[in-house]
Amino acid sequence: MRQEMNIAILGVGNIGSSIAYGLLKSEIVTPEHITVTRKNGALLKPFEERGFVATTDNRKAVEASDIIILSVTPQQLNGLIGEIRDKVNPDRHIILSIVSGAGIKQIREHLGINVPVVRVMPNTAIAIRESMTCICAEERDTDALDNAIRIFDQLGKTIVIDEDLMVPATALCASGIAFFLRAVRAASQGGIEIGFHAKDALFMAAQTAKGAASILLEKGNHPEDELDRVTTPMGCTISGLNRMEHAGFSSSMIQGIVTTAEKAATLY
Repeated sequence: MRQEMNIAILGVGNIGSSIAYGLLKSEIVTPEHITVTRKNGALLKPFEERGFVATTDNRKAVEASDIIILSVTPQQLNGLIGEIRDKVNPDRHIILSIVSGAGIKQIREHLGINVPVVRVMPNTAIAIRESMTCICAEERDTDALDNAIRIFDQLGKTIVIDEDLMVPATALCASGIAFFLRAVRAASQGGIEIGFHAKDALFMAAQTAKGAASILLEKGNHPEDELDRVTTPMGCTISGLNRMEHAGFSSSMIQGIVTTAEKAATLY
């Protein structure tokens, strides 16, 4: 991606703002080349203070940009597309959509023009450049796909998947970050019960979770291989693991992911 390319993030709610701040930290593009929009102008002040171009005018943002990131809710997408449709130039623009459930063909049909569309599913860890981002595009849009990968590789890890897996990716990665946050919260509550102060317990639980994830990413082992390194015959770790399994720990995580995927499929 060229340094001088201009990016518009249409809808800087939680995930949109995370993308904006992640791009700022990555330094692949300077804030004056990033336009952010939101209906409530008062909420744009923090972005202006950081050097972003901030506006409530989506059409103006599109005109000033080369890459357009659609970052609104599924319920808002059709209205946004209707608003910007006549400002999108297929010879200039690339559309990156992070809208759950909205397919590439659906977006292109609503736009009414043959513009490159890439679906992107990051999570909120993108704000600290630690997102797990899933990306897909049609075969003919390889240049647009490459641009999306270059951007989001700077904001964490990316994987290119088939479009029919984008809804499951929403459950496993985008919503999934909430499931792991809840697991860390639960661990910290256990820590409080066995004697640690709340702040210390949360720090210890979060760092332990980070270490566990880092082991898997760096060594490439299966979780069970690493579990075998921690558990010993008649030991305390296996006793705790078995108690959690009896209470449905793994089953509840699986059910949560499956339920989220089923819900995500109906959002748009």
